Amino acid sequence: MEPDHDASRKLSKLSDSRLANPLLQLLCPSPGFYYFWFLQLSTMGVDENFLYLRNQDKARHPLAVSRHALCDLSNVSPVVFLYLLKECYVYGTCKATAKFRVLQQQAYGFLYNDPQPGAAIFVAQCLYVLPIFESHCEGFSHLIISALRHFLKVGNGMNGIYKAKLLAAKLFLAIVDGTLHHEERVLVKILEVFDVSLSNIEKAMYDADEKGHTCQTAKVLVEQYISRLVDSQSYMTAVSLLEHFSIRESGESFLLKMLESKEYRAAEKWATFMGRPILCTLVREYVNRKLQKHAFDVIRQNNLREEFPEIYRQYKESKLKKLAEKGCWDVAEARIYDDRQLLEYLVYLAMEAGYMEKVEELCERYSLEGFINVKELEESIPTHRYLQLDELSIKEVVWVDEMNSLLDATCDIEECKVVGVDCEWKPNYEKGSPPNKVSIMQIASDNKVYILDLIKLYGDSPDVLDDCLTRILHSPRVLKLGYNFQCDVKQLALSYGQLQCFKHYDMLLDIQNVFKEPRGGLSGLAKKILGTGLNKTRRNSNWEQRPLTQFQLEYAALDAAVLVHIFCHVRGYTQPTGDQDVHSKIEWKSHIASHIDNSNSKISKKEAKRRKAKAKTDKAPQSVETKELTEQTLS
Repeated sequence: MEPDHDASRKLSKLSDSRLANPLLQLLCPSPGFYYFWFLQLSTMGVDENFLYLRNQDKARHPLAVSRHALCDLSNVSPVVFLYLLKECYVYGTCKATAKFRVLQQQAYGFLYNDPQPGAAIFVAQCLYVLPIFESHCEGFSHLIISALRHFLKVGNGMNGIYKAKLLAAKLFLAIVDGTLHHEERVLVKILEVFDVSLSNIEKAMYDADEKGHTCQTAKVLVEQYISRLVDSQSYMTAVSLLEHFSIRESGESFLLKMLESKEYRAAEKWATFMGRPILCTLVREYVNRKLQKHAFDVIRQNNLREEFPEIYRQYKESKLKKLAEKGCWDVAEARIYDDRQLLEYLVYLAMEAGYMEKVEELCERYSLEGFINVKELEESIPTHRYLQLDELSIKEVVWVDEMNSLLDATCDIEECKVVGVDCEWKPNYEKGSPPNKVSIMQIASDNKVYILDLIKLYGDSPDVLDDCLTRILHSPRVLKLGYNFQCDVKQLALSYGQLQCFKHYDMLLDIQNVFKEPRGGLSGLAKKILGTGLNKTRRNSNWEQRPLTQFQLEYAALDAAVLVHIFCHVRGYTQPTGDQDVHSKIEWKSHIASHIDNSNSKISKKEAKRRKAKAKTDKAPQSVETKELTEQTLS
């Protein structure tokens, strides 16, 4: 449809609406006036273009349509202004959120276009009118209040500000007595942006012929309204009004009501307003209800550490312990902030985890004289039994960081039928920043582990590295074992996107998919199958440092080697079927992925679904070649 035909059709439709609606006839008596504004507003948020329109004599004329259609508000009433905004929103062609965002951006600019008798009064009048717009009321209320807040913030709109306060006070009274309906959040924003005081409300009451009242009467009215809010459990609104009007007469019973209703944000806002005595009461109540994090946050945000030193220390220790359990030792150390007591506790956690090089590192860095005799302290702490590398019959761990050793390792690995594969990279704790590159890749046979320094090998000769890893990862004759290997696959592609070797994988078995019990990760699975778990304290250490420590090398080698030994046990392993004394063999062959495509090219959702469905169908029936290769691994 041509632009002029489309515009004429819409105009005809809106003209019919005008004739059927007396309010529109009153607001827009001139069809030409209405036509002009419709053409302007219907393109809000659209790039400036020329729209060709056909007038009564059928001639075609270009009319420039601008985003800044509301360029002069001096002769536009609040009702017309809001109606035009609504029409712009309703007839816009983009999505609702995008349309509203455009209006939000432009509403602030509209207030510079000489609304009469001033921006603040104009917005107050708009708020009086908005309830008749029903479903648009709340959204447009937030929009124009936000615009006015910004407008006043830069020092504008002081003209008629006192009258605007009185209008806002009258608006408050109308909302309180039910004459006008606005959402509670809008009510609070009205009081805040117009800075309505009790004296303003008293003046509004006086103007309404309620003479003889004092400022106390306005306070009583507000308190009665707050009491109604509390009864309806609108605690946050009630607290906002108490704070806005500086009413401090509510006691601890009010605090307990909010806690019973689990309105913690409202309770903390009110306690902060009331001061330290109520804040201390709030902390004690949180502790009694076993809400340690809430208690700690109140202590930290309000500088109550001296009042509650034990609670503060216990919470910090619990956080350190959680970080230690996750292996985030560097993060735990950064959060100590030179607190000697917490530092000693971190050393104790490292000892308890068997992370003795971390103990020595902390003692040396912070001159902890009380921990110098590490051997004696180590003996006094109960130790956990973890799987050791020599228990897996690993004869050699080979560090590969130059081309000749990489070529030798590749030839050796190609002769294996089954290998375990794992990767490590330095953790990144900066929120929003990209992850670090994969630092090392471990490839283990049944008696040897190769640890490839990917960062150095890629820097020295990316083509050789690509060729060697392609021979391993793309080989249909070598079964590759991983644990949650999808994460490693993604990270490798992000780290070394130019290498073809990480684009796809052949003959890959993710051990995690064989066992449906996610608890404990690889360590938990090793304990279940082999009888002993893995020490995971070093998984988040600095894998980019060179040389790696002996402990890091052993940790990395274990993660790959244990996969091969778990697989050897899986082939003959049985698990309960549900009936007592009845066991069945674990089905693992169907979990082998004969081919995994890891291409980073963008595809449509439809294509992604098609590939996913195809992967499912491809997974079930194994090809003859895959079956033959699988059987060879058993021989």
